[in-house]
Amino acid sequence: MNREFQVPGSKFEVPGSRFKVPGSRFKAFVSGLALLLLVSTNVVGQIAVRGETIYTMDGRVIKDGVILTKNGKIEAVGPESSVRIPSGYKVVTAKVVTPGLIDAHSVIGLAGYMNQPHDQMQVEESAPIQPELRAIDAYNAEEELVKWVRSLGVTTIHTGHAPAALISGQTMIAKTVGDNVDEATVRPLAMIAVTIGQGAMNSGGKPPGTSAKQAAMLREILIKASSYGKKEDAPRDLKLEVLKKVIDKEIPLLVTAHTSRDIMTALRIADEFDIDIVLDGASEAHMLLDEIKASGFPVFLHPTMYRAGGETENLSMATARKLLDAGIPFALQSGYETYVPKTRVVLFEAGQLVAYGLTFEQVLATITINAAKILGMESRIGSIKVGKDADLAMYDGDPFEYATHCTGTMINGVIVSEITR
Repeated sequence: MNREFQVPGSKFEVPGSRFKVPGSRFKAFVSGLALLLLVSTNVVGQIAVRGETIYTMDGRVIKDGVILTKNGKIEAVGPESSVRIPSGYKVVTAKVVTPGLIDAHSVIGLAGYMNQPHDQMQVEESAPIQPELRAIDAYNAEEELVKWVRSLGVTTIHTGHAPAALISGQTMIAKTVGDNVDEATVRPLAMIAVTIGQGAMNSGGKPPGTSAKQAAMLREILIKASSYGKKEDAPRDLKLEVLKKVIDKEIPLLVTAHTSRDIMTALRIADEFDIDIVLDGASEAHMLLDEIKASGFPVFLHPTMYRAGGETENLSMATARKLLDAGIPFALQSGYETYVPKTRVVLFEAGQLVAYGLTFEQVLATITINAAKILGMESRIGSIKVGKDADLAMYDGDPFEYATHCTGTMINGVIVSEITR
């Protein structure tokens, strides 16, 4: 049975019915409908953020400023006197606005807060060398820890397999939003996680049990990767296939090494194979400033409040200042420890550094623009600049003060959290 829906001056038929609209009136109706949909879509993506203080991390601090966002990007930024808010924009206000925070190295999304086998996907203990393990195959975009850090202003994470095996697997870059891994993923393969030191010894009850054995096994697999693909009839090898990307400098190794001995081993291997690395953890980096500076490699420094003991016994909260003075690029991270809840919040880790010789903006850089540069993402994230992703963190005071709350988080131009934390 046909049913008719009245549009002024016409007959509108749904599937299975008559649809009769005189040509001119139909065109006018469709044009009007298209315009209505276009306006509605743009309004949803049009937000103006007013901030009493805006730290752009692009070389300026703006007082009483405005950030216009549209279609997921930053459209304009500047003082209220020069940036007019167009009609139709939703207006959000905050005392302090910063770029969305970046966690330079984490395991959240793979390591869950329940600490049960079903949500612990960060370490596969069956073998010491598994570079073929993809982070995107284990990432849970709806993990509660992802939601938690998002509510505190963290918008981008570099996450993946934990530093608990010689080569534990791959890392990825994700936004802390999305209902599934595809929606969250920014870069599915960022680095290959390597550990030299205590964390990689006897993983899964297998060797390597000493630093020398770790170095030898790492060299062996890199030699094989260097030759991979030279024989046309060679069978496909997932381990060597991904490590060949390291040899070809398409991606770096993320090398977790804490002692000066293990840091030097990492630098030696990088030089030997002419590959790129990012030093991770680096508790004794302050003992090797000249060597790290000469290498040109950046550092993901251990969390400031990391537990000091064993191979991390010489870590120091003053290391960040020393790296800065030496001109060594570095960023902060939440890191990985085996106890619950498996993560930290980089906002709180960074706040500690204000008391150890760094200015507010220098500290903020360690979890925004500096992290973006080391991750090769500075064209999209890390600062508030026209054309970049509209990722913002909003606070009701100094972000590094413990009593301050995150009042809103924006990712890709959408307010994804308005819970006051």
